[in-house]
Amino acid sequence: MTRPASGVSRVDSIPRGSIAELSDVTKSYPASGEDVLALNGVSLTIGSGEVIALVGRSGSGKTTLLNLLGTLDRPTSGTVRIRGVETQALAEEALLALRRETIGFVFQFFHLFPHLSAQENVALPLWLAGRGGPDASVRARQLLAAVGMDAKADRLAGQLSGGEMQRVAVARALVQSPALVLADEPTGNLDQANADTVLALLTRLARDEGAALVIATHSEAAAAVADRRVFLTDGRVTQVA
Repeated sequence: MTRPASGVSRVDSIPRGSIAELSDVTKSYPASGEDVLALNGVSLTIGSGEVIALVGRSGSGKTTLLNLLGTLDRPTSGTVRIRGVETQALAEEALLALRRETIGFVFQFFHLFPHLSAQENVALPLWLAGRGGPDASVRARQLLAAVGMDAKADRLAGQLSGGEMQRVAVARALVQSPALVLADEPTGNLDQANADTVLALLTRLARDEGAALVIATHSEAAAAVADRRVFLTDGRVTQVA
């Protein structure tokens, strides 16, 4: 269902278990002596297993919204809840623990360590969380197989193509079985064939793992796979389809 574009800032709740909620969230940044409003009164509920596409031009607030959902930033006002926990009330250590245990990230520029193998890059979040050892290697190998990279598990990330690196990044985002996966322009640096492959893998694996997936994108193909498309203009939600 498409809602009117005029003055809409509310995204209705959906009949599933809630993974993340934003309530009347604003975010401003100081710039040239005055505050710039990046988000303006946004409310959004994300359900378990749901795929959402954030759609809008550069500067519309997509990345800011992802950063708040990912607990990489805090709102200026309003409330952000991840699995019912108000993130703005958490100390940094607790926030880091919530992020590691609950959220997976897929970045446009991959953010792999080139001197580590594909398997080591995927297993790294488990090691950082104190869950290393043989089980971490097994889990990493399973996900690399799922994204068609099992034959290159031992190859250094710096020796992989762009499409291969993004597949590894998808596997890494899911290695801890996060409840919420956030992807910022995950196909922006890939050719169409690789973009379609990575997008299909990302959505399939997120659903198989039972994770909610939020994609910030300019791509119509990426937006088309979503259960809902949330359109942003000047920091406000203007349409939901």
